[in-house]
Amino acid sequence: MATRKRSTTTAKGKERLDIRTVATAAGVSVATVSRVMNKVPTVDPQLSKRVWATVKKLGYIPNTQARALVSGRSKLLGVIISDITNPFFPELIQGFEDKAIDVGYETLIGSTNYDLQRMEHCVQRMLERQVEGVAVMTFGIEEPLLERLSSEGIPMVFIDVAPRKKNISVIHVNYDQGIREAVQHLAALGHRRIGFITGPPRLHSANARLNAFLSATERVGIRVPEMCIFHGDHTAEGGSRGVEHLLSIKQPPTAIMCSNDMSALGAMHAISRAGLSIPADISLIGFDDIQLTEYVLPPLTTIRMSGRDIAASAVYALLNPGIAPKQVETNLVVRQTTGVPSKQTPGSKPAARKSADKA
Repeated sequence: MATRKRSTTTAKGKERLDIRTVATAAGVSVATVSRVMNKVPTVDPQLSKRVWATVKKLGYIPNTQARALVSGRSKLLGVIISDITNPFFPELIQGFEDKAIDVGYETLIGSTNYDLQRMEHCVQRMLERQVEGVAVMTFGIEEPLLERLSSEGIPMVFIDVAPRKKNISVIHVNYDQGIREAVQHLAALGHRRIGFITGPPRLHSANARLNAFLSATERVGIRVPEMCIFHGDHTAEGGSRGVEHLLSIKQPPTAIMCSNDMSALGAMHAISRAGLSIPADISLIGFDDIQLTEYVLPPLTTIRMSGRDIAASAVYALLNPGIAPKQVETNLVVRQTTGVPSKQTPGSKPAARKSADKA
């Protein structure tokens, strides 16, 4: 009885391509194709060009996992973020992936949604896929879980703070500069009652932004009562609740600063819902400068913290362990949500008022 020949076709009837197919079509050895795929620098340039032309012609897709097993290199960098629904993070991921591709790496993304179990799942995936470095862009530390990555000798990079361990880098953000510019901008317009909507107190970045705000207001001689600080959560809903609180106090602020742009967008909605105008009744400033802020009406004045700059520093730090990454700067971007303070208390509705952006 004749033995059955093993099929080399897929379920759709197409011939399954492998490295041997490429080698035969290119007229080279399997070893040469392997070296070309792994970008070994000693391969003859003409041979390499021929192999890549054959790969393109055949539409061959390399099995990167198999290559990683053979070479011991996954050419994969991980990035862990906290909230994929916040537009700041997709912009950061795009910048990270662009930089990674430039240096021949792919990106594995994990989102924790501020959940410890999700963080554990992210770490497990990073280990299973043998990432060569992990950027922890959550603006906070989950040290017990990340100890697993550290124990494997995998380079990591954090924002603001990090465990003191080998192969761990920190990207420092200069929050003070942008927030100081924002407070000085409001003070120059004549604002003396300024409210602040913070982020989650567990996040170092949120606390750093609040402290920078309090330091900047003190520097220009503005006292900020505790009731003018609302402890939010970096969501649009939190920004909306913050405005409701700030408008309810006896002397509402004439200007509000938010710890991130999502809070500011929620604040814009709440201000409009209260029948007030921006900036005629209340001036508003966000933080991050996500792309959306340029297109809302009115365009949001905000503090730019470039996600692409953070991404570039993160990729550099992962590929150059032990070299301190460049500090990320912040700066004020003035658009149309800030103006001179109204002579009326926010919440009152006089018969007529000149728009502050025309004053």
